Amino acid sequence: MTLPKDQTNLNKPLVSIILPAFNEEAIIEKNVGQLYVYLKTLDHLYRWQVMIINDGSSDGTAAIADQLAETYDDLEIHHHIVNRNLGTALRTGFAHSKGDYVVVLDIDLSYSVEHVGQLLAEITATQSDMVIASPYMKGGKNTAVPRMRLWLSKTVNFMMKTASRLDICTFTGMVRAYKGDFIRNLNTKSSTFDINSEILLKAYMLRARIIEIPAHLDWSEQQKLGNTRTSSLRIVMGIFNGLANSFMFRPYMFFWLLGIFILIPSLYIIAYIFVDAFRLYPDTLGMADDFGHRFALAVSEVFRQRPYSFIIGGISLIVSIQLLSLGFISLQKKRYFDELFHLNSNILRNVNKF
Repeated sequence: MTLPKDQTNLNKPLVSIILPAFNEEAIIEKNVGQLYVYLKTLDHLYRWQVMIINDGSSDGTAAIADQLAETYDDLEIHHHIVNRNLGTALRTGFAHSKGDYVVVLDIDLSYSVEHVGQLLAEITATQSDMVIASPYMKGGKNTAVPRMRLWLSKTVNFMMKTASRLDICTFTGMVRAYKGDFIRNLNTKSSTFDINSEILLKAYMLRARIIEIPAHLDWSEQQKLGNTRTSSLRIVMGIFNGLANSFMFRPYMFFWLLGIFILIPSLYIIAYIFVDAFRLYPDTLGMADDFGHRFALAVSEVFRQRPYSFIIGGISLIVSIQLLSLGFISLQKKRYFDELFHLNSNILRNVNKF
């Protein structure tokens, strides 16, 4: 029995594609056209909900987007009256998404449209909660990315990988595929570019299944546009915010590593104070009768000769103990936070069902 065409379409998963846009009048029409040409090649697999989130653009982006919505039936436009930054734009997209899967794509197509199919193929095959397009993992590639920006991004992502100990190479990347229910039930608060690392942090807390696939980040077209796009500065500033987020994965490790780093030389100094005290101990013969008084006299003589050892060794020991204690406190607080986040996520998931 052959199903009616409409029924056949309903059997295909719905994919919501989110395109955040800020002052993109130079590229929006061309790139949306490219995207739709590619999506047609996947029409036999998926249904589409494409959303442009105009984040308070001050150029002609809004008008062009509205015209495009009249051309493409499944294209939605959501406008922010003022610029509210990437995090808010993504949350607007997530809130309006209806898809079984949600794909976030940069409207400048620095990740080509083919990444949509690759991300969807991976997330459907593995049933992961999130798939990340990663230019920094083995097999990934970067083309024409400014050297300083590439170095900065790689450094920050490496530090976040080290801090989190997660097998993820690209924490700051925006181009990803999500399970629809997962991302719509994930409570985020960041309004800047660091929402990408915040999503990873909270997904990690929920023990979500996260996979990376090799991707190609190509800035060739951006280089041609020169200074007509100003969002790159926001991206760089967002990367710095993402670095601060790395502290949240395992905050106790920062305190413990720094505490141990200071503790080792302090113990070395204190050990030498005791060595010198025992060296001078025989000289105290006749000055006192018992070991305690004689050893105290030896220590006082060491202090007279090298008072700076006591000051540096003592202060560094106190500081290291304080840092190690802060590490244990932060570990405890993080566990409380994780439990509260799990509880709140379950409440939010149940509320959204009704």
